[in-house]
Amino acid sequence: MAVSSSLFFSLCLVVLCNGSLAQFMFGGQASWQSPRAFRGPRGCQFNRLDALNPSQRVRSEAGVTEYYEQTSQTLQCAGVSVRRFIIEPRGLLLPKYNNAPSLFYIAQGRGLKGTIFPGCPETFQSFQQQWEQGSEQFTEESISAGQQIPRDEHQKVHRFREGDIIALPAGVTHWCYNDGDVPLVAVEVSDTSNSANQLEPRLRDFFLAGRHQSVQQSLETGQTSYEIGQQTNNNILSGFDTQLLAEAFGVNTELARRLQAQNDQRGEIVHVRQGLQLLRPTRSSQEIQQQQQQQQQWEGESVQVQRNMTNGLDEAFCTMKIRTNIDNPARADIFNQRVGRIAEVNSQKLPILNLVQMSATRVVLQNNAIIAPYWNIDFHSVMYVTGGRGRVQVVNHLGQTVFDGELRQGQIVLIPQNFAVLKRAYREGFHWVSFNTNQNAMTSKIAGKDSLIRSTPLQVLMNSYRLSTEQARRLKFSRMNEKSIFSPRVQMGFK
Repeated sequence: MAVSSSLFFSLCLVVLCNGSLAQFMFGGQASWQSPRAFRGPRGCQFNRLDALNPSQRVRSEAGVTEYYEQTSQTLQCAGVSVRRFIIEPRGLLLPKYNNAPSLFYIAQGRGLKGTIFPGCPETFQSFQQQWEQGSEQFTEESISAGQQIPRDEHQKVHRFREGDIIALPAGVTHWCYNDGDVPLVAVEVSDTSNSANQLEPRLRDFFLAGRHQSVQQSLETGQTSYEIGQQTNNNILSGFDTQLLAEAFGVNTELARRLQAQNDQRGEIVHVRQGLQLLRPTRSSQEIQQQQQQQQQWEGESVQVQRNMTNGLDEAFCTMKIRTNIDNPARADIFNQRVGRIAEVNSQKLPILNLVQMSATRVVLQNNAIIAPYWNIDFHSVMYVTGGRGRVQVVNHLGQTVFDGELRQGQIVLIPQNFAVLKRAYREGFHWVSFNTNQNAMTSKIAGKDSLIRSTPLQVLMNSYRLSTEQARRLKFSRMNEKSIFSPRVQMGFK
């Protein structure tokens, strides 16, 4: 009897421990709950929304950083920050980390993304047998013993391409390199109201190399006020005493001064003259073919499969995938050949989003197609237009139109939580990516299949809108099998 009780207790303990680990790493939160803490100024009502263009540009040696209206009250109220990086070929965005989680969308080009997760091993390694002059950290005994000397070692470097979504948790060091032939364009949306940010509600860059120009926001939070403008900031190593820094790294003071970048005027994006030479495994044509065959299956892996691949918290954290492609039509969640497609990336498809607590939606509309009117249940979203033109209307809780305008490529607009939205493409189509402040963002459709109107009893519709039976049936079933994206019924003469 005592043995049975001990066994039962042990099993319960195992279940509880595994459940706690899974909840921490893979999100045990209900879909209806939001992890965000409201930190915006009280009294934010979003009475007027605007289509925003990049308002400030900071030029570096090998690229440009564009900021979207850092003084915009709507972005401040929503607790998000938006910027766009344009990196020239052979341009390197210097290593840094931020105080808030971010999602990147690669609008153009290709490149390499390096991430350094604390405590994770350097799994990419290269060794040499011969002694190199200046390698003072190795003893003569180790050399005479034929011990291998590391030429280089680093954590995994991720290759990305146009259409990729890249997720980065707060505080994780990252860098980016353009190894393509065209400028790399990457849009970054950061959630400064995320619970991971314990600083003030604005985005802070902590650079580990170089010196850079920063754009200061103008906002007030309690007793603190921030001014607009640009200023040159040093990297975090420049604040340490040079002698103490040299001792910490085990190098001479001359090298320590180089780390502090005291005379570096290149900015945050620098030009790599000969290109980056990184450790990358070579693959045979058979391996490439196998990867292509497995890619579709890998992208759709569930959280359970990701969980089974790991033996513990550290290993799960170190091996998590940080990117997925959202532009591939084959991966669309909703597809209509005549009107367009919708693809979503949430924590079920990319488990690291449980740490980032954000998600993304890709929408491609064809000629005059319509997105079913809807509202965001549990998140704000930033809509970034990637192509074409379209009309967007946003309505608040009083039935007032807070935005009614045309959006073009490169513009953004904030869609607040619970505000009703209606979108329509113009003749050339309308394409965008939405960055959502919830890892499993949920919307409620008003029209079409699986919508509010379709799910409401006929008698309720009749009495709510003072309709006849025939009118209520027509309202309920007019978009019989269309879900989320609708073909145009009436030509409105859009340009």
